[in-house]
Amino acid sequence: MQTIIGAGGSAGIEVAKALPQYTDKVRLVSRHPEKVNDSDELVKADVLDAERVSEAIKGSDVVFSMVGFPYSYKVWKKNWPVYTRNLIDSCLEHDAKLVFFDNIYMYDKDHLNGMDEMTPINPPSKKGEVRAEIVNMLMKAMKEKGLKMLIARSADFYSPGGNTSILNETVIKPLSKGKKANLMGPGHYKHSYTYTPDAGKATALLGNTNDAFGEVWHLPTADNPPTGEEWVKLVAEELGVKPKFQVLTPFMLKLVGLFVPPMREMPEMMYQYNRNYLFNSAKFKKRFDFQPTPYEEGIREVVKLGKFDK
Repeated sequence: MQTIIGAGGSAGIEVAKALPQYTDKVRLVSRHPEKVNDSDELVKADVLDAERVSEAIKGSDVVFSMVGFPYSYKVWKKNWPVYTRNLIDSCLEHDAKLVFFDNIYMYDKDHLNGMDEMTPINPPSKKGEVRAEIVNMLMKAMKEKGLKMLIARSADFYSPGGNTSILNETVIKPLSKGKKANLMGPGHYKHSYTYTPDAGKATALLGNTNDAFGEVWHLPTADNPPTGEEWVKLVAEELGVKPKFQVLTPFMLKLVGLFVPPMREMPEMMYQYNRNYLFNSAKFKKRFDFQPTPYEEGIREVVKLGKFDK
């Protein structure tokens, strides 16, 4: 049995799509789980309830943690440590291997131009401090308690299934409505995005590769990403609209936040957009001979599916 906790998000759905290549027993766990594959087993659970997490993990060989809490520092500070403790304890109790889906918020802001698995951890934001805290919990459990674990780390991502990613909210959705795209910083900086179908396939592969455990892996992400302005042009060309954009000031960001709640939390993350944000996944690509989806092809699929307006 392979179990996905937090199975309803865009990345979790992609992992579920990929797992039948490795197993015919897939369990999807969330508050309101829905089948991705016909044979999926569905389990309702509150991940903050230790007993329910233990019950959901019982009988699992591999557990994929794909949980995403609302984009709020207060929520993150309260919920992430509780969930992570429940997750660690339950995996240890049931001798399940853990694949933890992570982001890069804990990385030092002065080392974003070529991030790899050895990039220094020095969180520059409150949300980054939370991410560093839970990574420390996982690493400590692995070293001191024998937790079988790996970390699968993604850059910011974009998805053909519709989501609240920054690229979707600031560029794709506004342009699709004939409005200006909103850039979070100067348009000449490059910014990597991980394509969720690639992330899902890669995460499933890692969870089914014994010698991948005990390490941190950057999920496959295309090299040489567009600049902010180039992202706008790329999306606009696929949508058949003019590549109009504006650079958000702090005041404008507050206004956008009135209509797009996740954007209210963005001021402390602006450092990711006033410098090159280059995500290096060479380790994964070399180990598994995996070529990530080119950005042009990924955006073409996003626009083709047309679910970016959710």
